[in-house]
Amino acid sequence: MDLETKALLISVGTVQLNEPRTGGQVSTAGPGAGGQSVFFQSGKHLVRLSVAAESPLRLERSQSDMAIFKGDREIARGQLVEPLLHCPQQAYITVSERCIYNCKFCAVPKLKGGVKSLETIRQMVETARRTGNLRAISLTSGVEISPEHEGQRVAQIARDLSGFGVPIGVSVSPFPGVNHMLKSAGANEVKYNLETMDRDLFRQVCPGISFQEIMDALQEAVGVFGKNRVFSNVIVGLGESDETLREGIDELAEMGVLPVLRAAFPHPLRLGDVEIVRPSADRLLGLASYLKKALDKNDSSGNLALTGCYRCTGCDLAPGQDL
Repeated sequence: MDLETKALLISVGTVQLNEPRTGGQVSTAGPGAGGQSVFFQSGKHLVRLSVAAESPLRLERSQSDMAIFKGDREIARGQLVEPLLHCPQQAYITVSERCIYNCKFCAVPKLKGGVKSLETIRQMVETARRTGNLRAISLTSGVEISPEHEGQRVAQIARDLSGFGVPIGVSVSPFPGVNHMLKSAGANEVKYNLETMDRDLFRQVCPGISFQEIMDALQEAVGVFGKNRVFSNVIVGLGESDETLREGIDELAEMGVLPVLRAAFPHPLRLGDVEIVRPSADRLLGLASYLKKALDKNDSSGNLALTGCYRCTGCDLAPGQDL
């Protein structure tokens, strides 16, 4: 699988399975929460695809490996990779599977999932550690009560998990004081998601959340955690222009923040709430190339990430890994 093929697979985002699988995990985080997915590795490229019966792609076993077909044409050949917890080699855990905010692209507020206890999370990480494949811990969370309450809970969890001796990344809704709190708790990296760099669009799709407060937290985080240790998801396909995306990429890269360009996922529970257009392969390739140049210009590198999406690379074209 080359870079162009991975871009094509991400642009589709789904795959049919020709045989039942019990290993695929159900996502509890973000826009794609509630869906089953598989990880497909081919050469140096890894891609995560949601399982969907109506997908134009299908995954078939072929002797000792697997192949992805579009119609009668084989477009990629490789192996399935079993995730550890949500993704390979990481215990990627959603602490609170619910959220008081109502971002129009996100399924979490609609699903109203559970809240994991510290004991449950510690048992999950211990199980992952016993496989011998645990390389990092990533904690993400919705907002059950308030950002402050969530941040304090996740900081306590990070402090407890620091004894496992692997890097810890945290993604929460930020608030004043969150960076020093998470740093003192043992977190190595943080991610605060802007979701879109279009300020007007942000107000429409993320009501009740302050864009500037997130930007302020990201700026401060670079000083607390250092370069190549601070990230932010930026969704592609909410109606933003490429010009706005490029300007946003430059703004974040100059701050020392690594943007994660995430293809928009039109979840069935959010139909009618926001117009989502899954980005084309060409659009993803162009933006990823621009992002790599912006990171290079600012002496940042995705391959130095210890946790999270830049470490996994399954959902995105990751500079430093894929290109």
